[in-house]
Amino acid sequence: MDIGINEKDRKKIAEGLSRFLADTYTLYLKTHFFHWNVTGPQFRTLHLMFEEQYNELWLAVDLVAERIRSLDVYAPGTYKDFAKLTSIKETDGVPNAQEMIRELVAGHETVVRTARSIFPVVEKASDEASADLLTQRLQLHEKTAWMLRSLLEK
Repeated sequence: MDIGINEKDRKKIAEGLSRFLADTYTLYLKTHFFHWNVTGPQFRTLHLMFEEQYNELWLAVDLVAERIRSLDVYAPGTYKDFAKLTSIKETDGVPNAQEMIRELVAGHETVVRTARSIFPVVEKASDEASADLLTQRLQLHEKTAWMLRSLLEK
């Protein structure tokens, strides 16, 4: 394979993107779980908001996995793989709506930090395609975290 990125750098980028994929998938699962189980006075607003967010995350998972494959590396795809790679903590039980929002804010912020950690190797390898993907995802996760955070203000 000769796409202008050497094999060593492609593998390092794919390792970072695999962590990013695991974080994204874990956040997708958490958001979907909260969509199903949210209750309280903000039920309709949160139920619909969480649905929009998990649908967007579901599409993002595919983009990230396909970028990994474009680097000629196999993408992780099992719960076992994701559990080893993710930085997002699982939820115990069913939290109340405010705690759900706090957990999702923390999840989006975690995904942002993971994305930022990949940039040095992406930039070193001049991998503009991965940089573009990460930049777009950063913007979305930062915006989503801001919107969720605004729901916690009194």
